[in-house]
Amino acid sequence: MQAMVLNELKTPLAWTEMPDRLPRPEEIRVKVGACGVCRTDLHVVDGELAGVRLPIIPGHEIVGRVDMLGAAVQGLEVGQRVGIPWMGHTCRHCPYCMTGQENLCDRPLFTGFTRDGGYASAAIADARYAFPLDDSGDDVSLAPLKCAGLIGWRSLVKTEDARRLGLYGFGAAAHIVAQVAKWQRRSVFAFTRPGDLATQAFARTLGATWAGGSDELPPKPLDAAIIYATDGGLVPLALKADARPGESCAPAFI
Repeated sequence: MQAMVLNELKTPLAWTEMPDRLPRPEEIRVKVGACGVCRTDLHVVDGELAGVRLPIIPGHEIVGRVDMLGAAVQGLEVGQRVGIPWMGHTCRHCPYCMTGQENLCDRPLFTGFTRDGGYASAAIADARYAFPLDDSGDDVSLAPLKCAGLIGWRSLVKTEDARRLGLYGFGAAAHIVAQVAKWQRRSVFAFTRPGDLATQAFARTLGATWAGGSDELPPKPLDAAIIYATDGGLVPLALKADARPGESCAPAFI
Protein backbone atom coordinates (compact mmCIF):
# COMPACT_ATOMS: atom_id res chain seq x y z
CA MET A 1 0.00 0.00 0.00
CA GLN A 2 0.99 3.63 -0.40
CA ALA A 3 0.49 6.31 2.24
CA MET A 4 1.29 9.91 3.10
CA VAL A 5 2.98 9.66 6.49
CA LEU A 6 3.67 12.33 9.12
CA ASN A 7 7.00 11.29 10.64
CA GLU A 8 7.70 14.49 12.57
CA LEU A 9 5.46 17.37 13.57
CA LYS A 10 5.60 20.49 11.41
CA THR A 11 7.13 18.63 8.49
CA PRO A 12 5.67 17.70 5.07
CA LEU A 13 3.94 14.35 4.74
CA ALA A 14 6.19 11.70 3.19
CA TRP A 15 5.02 9.45 0.35
CA THR A 16 5.74 5.97 1.70
CA GLU A 17 5.51 2.43 0.32
CA MET A 18 4.27 0.15 3.11
CA PRO A 19 3.40 -3.54 3.44
CA ASP A 20 -0.30 -4.32 3.02
CA ARG A 21 -1.99 -4.52 6.40
CA LEU A 22 -4.41 -7.15 7.67
CA PRO A 23 -7.42 -6.31 9.84
CA ARG A 24 -7.75 -7.65 13.37
CA PRO A 25 -10.90 -9.67 14.26
CA GLU A 26 -13.14 -6.61 14.78
CA GLU A 27 -11.60 -4.49 12.02
CA ILE A 28 -12.10 -3.98 8.31
CA ARG A 29 -9.68 -2.99 5.58
CA VAL A 30 -11.02 -0.33 3.24
CA LYS A 31 -9.78 0.63 -0.21
CA VAL A 32 -9.85 4.42 0.05
CA GLY A 33 -11.83 6.25 -2.62
CA ALA A 34 -11.53 9.73 -1.12
CA CYS A 35 -10.35 11.39 2.08
CA GLY A 36 -11.13 15.02 2.88
CA VAL A 37 -8.85 17.58 4.51
CA CYS A 38 -10.20 18.84 7.83
CA ARG A 39 -8.81 21.72 9.86
CA THR A 40 -8.03 19.14 12.56
CA ASP A 41 -5.71 17.36 10.12
CA LEU A 42 -3.80 20.62 9.75
CA HIS A 43 -3.67 21.02 13.54
CA VAL A 44 -2.21 17.50 13.79
CA VAL A 45 0.48 18.15 11.18
CA ASP A 46 1.34 21.56 12.67
CA GLY A 47 1.78 20.10 16.16
CA GLU A 48 -1.10 22.07 17.64
CA LEU A 49 -2.75 19.05 19.30
CA ALA A 50 -1.12 17.18 22.15
CA GLY A 51 -0.98 13.38 22.10
CA VAL A 52 -0.54 12.63 18.40
CA ARG A 53 0.97 9.21 17.73
CA LEU A 54 4.00 9.35 15.45
CA PRO A 55 4.51 8.25 12.80
CA ILE A 56 0.88 8.65 11.74
CA ILE A 57 -1.14 8.59 8.53
CA PRO A 58 -3.51 11.58 8.88
CA GLY A 59 -7.01 11.89 7.44
CA HIS A 60 -10.40 11.13 8.97
CA GLU A 61 -13.02 12.01 6.36
CA ILE A 62 -12.76 8.66 4.58
CA VAL A 63 -15.01 7.03 2.02
CA GLY A 64 -14.10 3.73 0.43
CA ARG A 65 -15.06 0.10 -0.08
CA VAL A 66 -14.39 -2.83 2.21
CA ASP A 67 -11.88 -5.22 0.70
CA MET A 68 -11.21 -7.44 3.74
CA LEU A 69 -13.17 -8.36 6.87
CA GLY A 70 -11.82 -9.34 10.28
CA ALA A 71 -12.98 -12.71 11.58
CA ALA A 72 -15.47 -11.23 14.08
CA VAL A 73 -17.00 -8.52 11.88
CA GLN A 74 -20.76 -8.66 11.42
CA GLY A 75 -23.11 -6.49 9.38
CA LEU A 76 -20.62 -5.50 6.69
CA GLU A 77 -19.45 -7.29 3.55
CA VAL A 78 -16.62 -7.12 1.07
CA GLY A 79 -17.31 -4.54 -1.65
CA GLN A 80 -19.64 -2.48 0.53
CA ARG A 81 -19.09 1.29 0.61
CA VAL A 82 -18.43 2.74 4.05
CA GLY A 83 -17.45 6.01 5.70
CA ILE A 84 -14.81 6.27 8.42
CA PRO A 85 -14.96 9.30 10.77
CA TRP A 86 -12.75 11.00 13.36
CA MET A 87 -13.88 8.77 16.24
CA GLY A 88 -12.17 5.47 15.58
CA HIS A 89 -12.72 3.53 18.83
CA THR A 90 -14.10 3.89 22.36
CA CYS A 91 -13.97 1.65 25.42
CA ARG A 92 -17.72 0.78 25.17
CA HIS A 93 -18.12 0.20 28.91
CA CYS A 94 -17.57 3.54 30.70
CA PRO A 95 -20.62 5.57 31.87
CA TYR A 96 -20.39 7.79 28.78
CA CYS A 97 -20.30 4.89 26.34
CA MET A 98 -23.15 3.15 28.16
CA THR A 99 -25.41 6.20 27.85
CA GLY A 100 -24.86 7.03 24.20
CA GLN A 101 -22.27 9.74 24.88
CA GLU A 102 -19.26 7.86 23.57
CA ASN A 103 -17.84 11.11 22.21
CA LEU A 104 -16.91 11.85 25.85
CA CYS A 105 -15.15 8.52 26.43
CA ASP A 106 -11.86 8.93 28.33
CA ARG A 107 -10.13 6.13 26.38
CA PRO A 108 -10.88 6.85 22.73
CA LEU A 109 -8.85 6.42 19.59
CA PHE A 110 -9.10 8.98 16.79
CA THR A 111 -8.64 8.31 13.09
CA GLY A 112 -5.59 10.08 11.72
CA PHE A 113 -4.46 11.11 15.21
CA THR A 114 -3.96 8.08 17.45
CA ARG A 115 -4.69 5.45 14.78
CA ASP A 116 -3.76 5.63 11.12
CA GLY A 117 -6.15 7.43 8.81
CA GLY A 118 -7.08 7.77 5.19
CA TYR A 119 -4.26 9.53 3.32
CA ALA A 120 -3.39 6.16 1.89
CA SER A 121 -4.52 3.64 -0.69
CA ALA A 122 -6.05 1.54 2.11
CA ALA A 123 -7.10 2.08 5.70
CA ILE A 124 -7.79 -0.20 8.66
CA ALA A 125 -10.82 0.72 10.78
CA ASP A 126 -12.77 -0.67 13.71
CA ALA A 127 -15.87 -2.03 11.96
CA ARG A 128 -18.12 -0.81 14.78
CA TYR A 129 -17.13 2.79 13.99
CA ALA A 130 -17.64 2.64 10.24
CA PHE A 131 -20.82 3.90 8.59
CA PRO A 132 -22.45 1.78 5.88
CA LEU A 133 -23.18 3.93 2.82
CA ASP A 134 -25.40 3.32 -0.19
CA ASP A 135 -24.28 4.01 -3.73
CA SER A 136 -25.80 7.49 -4.08
CA GLY A 137 -23.33 10.37 -4.43
CA ASP A 138 -19.66 10.24 -5.29
CA ASP A 139 -16.87 9.56 -2.80
CA VAL A 140 -15.40 13.06 -2.98
CA SER A 141 -18.73 14.73 -2.17
CA LEU A 142 -19.49 12.35 0.68
CA ALA A 143 -16.10 12.51 2.41
CA PRO A 144 -16.64 15.86 4.25
CA LEU A 145 -19.88 14.51 5.71
CA LYS A 146 -17.82 12.16 7.87
CA CYS A 147 -16.69 15.10 10.03
CA ALA A 148 -18.15 18.50 9.15
CA GLY A 149 -21.43 16.85 8.23
CA LEU A 150 -21.63 14.85 11.46
CA ILE A 151 -20.79 17.87 13.61
CA GLY A 152 -23.19 20.07 11.70
CA TRP A 153 -26.14 17.70 11.86
CA ARG A 154 -25.62 16.90 15.55
CA SER A 155 -25.63 20.59 16.45
CA LEU A 156 -28.54 21.43 14.15
CA VAL A 157 -30.71 18.78 15.81
CA LYS A 158 -30.05 20.40 19.19
CA THR A 159 -31.69 23.64 17.97
CA GLU A 160 -34.97 21.73 17.52
CA ASP A 161 -37.45 23.83 15.53
CA ALA A 162 -35.75 27.24 15.86
CA ARG A 163 -36.70 29.32 12.83
CA ARG A 164 -34.04 32.06 13.02
CA LEU A 165 -30.69 30.33 13.38
CA GLY A 166 -27.34 32.02 14.02
CA LEU A 167 -24.10 30.32 12.93
CA TYR A 168 -20.97 31.69 14.62
CA GLY A 169 -17.89 30.65 12.66
CA PHE A 170 -18.60 29.86 9.01
CA GLY A 171 -16.29 26.94 8.31
CA ALA A 172 -17.02 23.53 6.81
CA ALA A 173 -19.71 22.47 9.30
CA ALA A 174 -21.54 25.79 8.95
CA HIS A 175 -21.33 25.56 5.12
CA ILE A 176 -23.27 22.29 5.29
CA VAL A 177 -25.69 23.37 8.03
CA ALA A 178 -26.59 26.57 6.19
CA GLN A 179 -27.72 24.57 3.17
CA VAL A 180 -29.67 22.05 5.25
CA ALA A 181 -31.33 24.82 7.28
CA LYS A 182 -32.34 26.63 4.10
CA TRP A 183 -33.88 23.40 2.79
CA GLN A 184 -35.78 23.19 6.10
CA ARG A 185 -37.06 26.73 5.41
CA ARG A 186 -35.21 28.29 8.31
CA SER A 187 -33.58 31.70 8.22
CA VAL A 188 -29.81 31.53 8.61
CA PHE A 189 -27.74 34.39 10.06
CA ALA A 190 -24.01 33.84 9.45
CA PHE A 191 -21.38 35.42 11.72
CA THR A 192 -17.77 35.54 10.55
CA ARG A 193 -14.60 37.25 11.72
CA PRO A 194 -15.18 41.02 11.65
CA GLY A 195 -14.34 42.37 8.23
CA ASP A 196 -14.28 39.00 6.46
CA LEU A 197 -16.38 40.21 3.54
CA ALA A 198 -15.45 37.30 1.27
CA THR A 199 -16.77 34.68 3.69
CA GLN A 200 -19.89 36.75 4.33
CA ALA A 201 -20.55 36.92 0.60
CA PHE A 202 -20.02 33.17 0.34
CA ALA A 203 -22.51 32.56 3.17
CA ARG A 204 -25.14 34.50 1.26
CA THR A 205 -24.56 32.35 -1.83
CA LEU A 206 -25.39 29.31 0.32
CA GLY A 207 -28.71 30.81 1.37
CA ALA A 208 -27.91 32.89 4.44
CA THR A 209 -30.56 35.54 5.03
CA TRP A 210 -27.90 37.82 6.52
CA ALA A 211 -24.14 37.67 7.01
CA GLY A 212 -21.93 39.93 9.09
CA GLY A 213 -19.17 40.10 11.65
CA SER A 214 -19.33 38.29 14.97
CA ASP A 215 -19.23 41.70 16.68
CA GLU A 216 -22.53 42.71 15.04
CA LEU A 217 -26.12 42.07 16.02
CA PRO A 218 -28.39 40.45 13.41
CA PRO A 219 -31.25 42.49 11.94
CA LYS A 220 -33.71 40.17 13.69
CA PRO A 221 -33.37 38.38 17.05
CA LEU A 222 -32.28 34.74 16.96
CA ASP A 223 -34.19 31.72 18.19
CA ALA A 224 -31.03 29.62 18.50
CA ALA A 225 -27.31 29.88 17.83
CA ILE A 226 -24.62 27.35 17.03
CA ILE A 227 -21.06 28.33 17.94
CA TYR A 228 -18.47 26.49 15.84
CA ALA A 229 -15.57 28.87 16.41
CA THR A 230 -13.25 28.08 19.35
CA ASP A 231 -13.78 31.46 20.98
CA GLY A 232 -15.49 31.70 24.35
CA GLY A 233 -16.02 35.41 23.82
CA LEU A 234 -18.72 34.57 21.29
CA VAL A 235 -21.04 33.19 23.99
CA PRO A 236 -22.20 36.57 25.37
CA LEU A 237 -22.49 37.90 21.82
CA ALA A 238 -24.80 35.04 20.89
CA LEU A 239 -26.88 35.63 24.00
CA LYS A 240 -27.26 39.31 23.10
CA ALA A 241 -28.82 38.23 19.82
CA ASP A 242 -31.59 36.53 21.82
CA ALA A 243 -35.14 36.49 20.45
CA ARG A 244 -36.99 36.39 23.78
CA PRO A 245 -36.75 39.24 26.28
CA GLY A 246 -36.00 37.97 29.78
CA GLU A 247 -34.84 34.60 28.47
CA SER A 248 -31.84 33.37 26.52
CA CYS A 249 -31.65 31.79 23.12
CA ALA A 250 -30.43 28.21 22.90
CA PRO A 251 -26.75 28.13 21.96
CA ALA A 252 -25.37 24.77 20.85
CA PHE A 253 -21.64 24.90 21.56
CA ILE A 254 -19.53 22.84 19.16
